[in-house]
Amino acid sequence: MTNAQTKDFQADGGEEYRFRQGDYLLLLASGSPRRRELSEKMGLRFTVRPTDADESLPDGILPAEAVCLLAERKARAALPELSPGEIVIAADTTVDLDGTALGKPADREEAYRMLSSLSGRTHAVHTGVAVACKDRLLCREETSYVTFRALDRKEIFAYIETGEPMDKAGAYGIQGGAGAFVSRLDGRFDNVVGLPTRLLDRLLCELTGQNEK
Repeated sequence: MTNAQTKDFQADGGEEYRFRQGDYLLLLASGSPRRRELSEKMGLRFTVRPTDADESLPDGILPAEAVCLLAERKARAALPELSPGEIVIAADTTVDLDGTALGKPADREEAYRMLSSLSGRTHAVHTGVAVACKDRLLCREETSYVTFRALDRKEIFAYIETGEPMDKAGAYGIQGGAGAFVSRLDGRFDNVVGLPTRLLDRLLCELTGQNEK
């Protein structure tokens, strides 16, 4: 799927999901309000239960590989307390600029450096999604490509002053004020927000055997 727009980026619409939750109990291993909202839009019923997982990465790992590794760790951290019939959902997102991962900025200065580096360029956004039950874990990664128009110092500083960049990979939220920075989006909007819902739907179906029906 390709969206090429110059403004007013919208969430992916018209989705039909195949997963039927039934009696499955879902745990969302994330405190992200954005992932919670996207899960709710899928019609899922779930409990939010963030997990603590090791976020250190081996040297040389590619950003697209790193998000699956971290999503898997988050899911595995929930397994010891998982009961039969429970499924954990975990995800990790990073911004990838020419092979360098841009995570959440440590401070405003780093946020400024990140946004300046993205100005006028195309970058990738990778999200790894993991789903697991007691005896099985699945993980896949999805990539979208985002192009920023050229940004000037004044608008970068103004955006940072809103506080929005500070808890987001790459120091921006496409669903918020930074949507005005985007000149082109190739791939899924919800993937850039932090949870590719069609991928999650496919994984849940695969985990529960519903893709065989």
